[in-house]
Amino acid sequence: MMPIKINPYLMFNGNCGAAFKFYEQCLGGKIFMMLAHKDAPSAEHVPAGWHDKIMHVSLDLGDRLLMGFDSLPGYFETPQCFYVQEPEKAERVFHALAENPIKVKMPIEQTFWSVRFGMLVDQFGIPWMVNCEQAA
Repeated sequence: MMPIKINPYLMFNGNCGAAFKFYEQCLGGKIFMMLAHKDAPSAEHVPAGWHDKIMHVSLDLGDRLLMGFDSLPGYFETPQCFYVQEPEKAERVFHALAENPIKVKMPIEQTFWSVRFGMLVDQFGIPWMVNCEQAA
């Protein structure tokens, strides 16, 4: 049986487009799809003011995707995200995501389980855990 690839799908409260343009720079990927709510067949049911918000975005990170959307008013819930990288990349990504953070919960450092681990809430309100596991 082939293992499944799991890709994070982040929920935003109206700032998804700006967040993904930032993530494209931080993570070194490429946005290959970004659709607004106004482009959906259900656009007539979207509240005024949300037509230009993002219905779906995909950021290509090589063998994985980071996806997201702007949740319609009343449906937003704070997402959680987990990111694993090589030590040098983990350090770079953590510091890039920490640009104007809401909060750095744990600076990136070595732990007993990880070569590099850190936690923060980025400027868009997305919580990140950057973890680089030790080689087995």
